[in-house]
Formats: sequence, C-alpha cells, structure tokens
Amino acid sequence: MKTGLFFGSFNPIHNGHLSIAKHIVDFTEVNELWFVVSPQNPLKEKDILAPDYHRLEMVKRAIPLNEHRMFVCDIEMNMPKPSYTIDTLRTLRLKYPDKEFIIILGSDSLESITKWKEYNALINDYKIFIYPRKGSNMNELTSIYPVKKISAPLVNFSSTSVREKLISGEDVSMYIPEDVLEYINKMRLYKTK
Repeated sequence: MKTGLFFGSFNPIHNGHLSIAKHIVDFTEVNELWFVVSPQNPLKEKDILAPDYHRLEMVKRAIPLNEHRMFVCDIEMNMPKPSYTIDTLRTLRLKYPDKEFIIILGSDSLESITKWKEYNALINDYKIFIYPRKGSNMNELTSIYPVKKISAPLVNFSSTSVREKLISGEDVSMYIPEDVLEYINKMRLYKTK
C-alpha cells in the first residue's frame, strides 16, 4: 500500500490543500493520503498556530464524507516537540511496516530542506513528490534533488492569506470548506492577531 504523507500545520486547512490531495490520489501511484498535522514545525513560529486539537478537527471536517482514500494522522501529537519529519517517518515505519510511505511537499518546503534534521536520509530513503508553489523554480529543484514533480494545480493562496482575511473579517468561503468555516466561527479562531 502506497501511502502519501501530506505534512503541514493546516492552520487552517483550505481548498488548495484538498485539491492537491485529490490530484495525488487520483493521478499518482498513491493509494491513500494521510494529512499529518504537525503540532510544531521547527522552522515556523509557534504563536501563530491554532491549538493542535482545533487543527486536527478542521482537517477531519475538511475531508469529504465520501472520500475513502484520505485520512487525518495525529502521530506527531504524541511525539516530542518540535516535530521532525525524519523521526515521524521512522515511527510510522515501525508502526506500519506493510506501507510504503511517500512524502508530499510543496516546492517551497523543498527549497529549505537542507535546514531539516537528517535531510539526506529523507532524500535518500524515501520517495518525495513535490507540487508547485508560487515563486518556486520546479525545474531547478527537480534537477538538484531526486524528487518526482507532480502536476497538481497551482494554488494562489495560502493558510497565511486565509488567516489574514479571517482576521480582517473578509469572506473566505471560497477558500475553505463550509464545515471548516463553521467550526472556525463557532470556536472563534483567527479573530485577532
């Protein structure tokens, strides 16, 4: 079973994440995709993150009910913080020895991979699929690293821009699933800086 691991803060998850995930399960060798919600990315500021349990719940609500190839993975919630991808992968390999894990990254993440813990092990021991992010040179990245470029749709917005719109009171219904927006409003997430 080929399992794609889509790592992210998902702060919040948005339609761009979902369209990339759907493209991966529809058009690549990946049989299933796990959204691995990261409690703390060592390369990002912790104070802008919604609490872990809220981000997990938003991902659960974002996955369409009829989509049986996508799941939320909370493995990093019980691991030491900050979370390091290589440690997560080793833990998952021990727990699920029958699965072949494929790392799914945006091209912007690949640009900073040399800052990651044991990045050489990541590159050499795992398949990595990258999807395009605005401002990245995909051809240059694929010539440097042994990764597979996937032609997922280019998303012109990010969790950061969605949060900014939420903070300023703008309509974000075109960017995030309805169930996620209801949850954000109910829990009063991202209402102040």
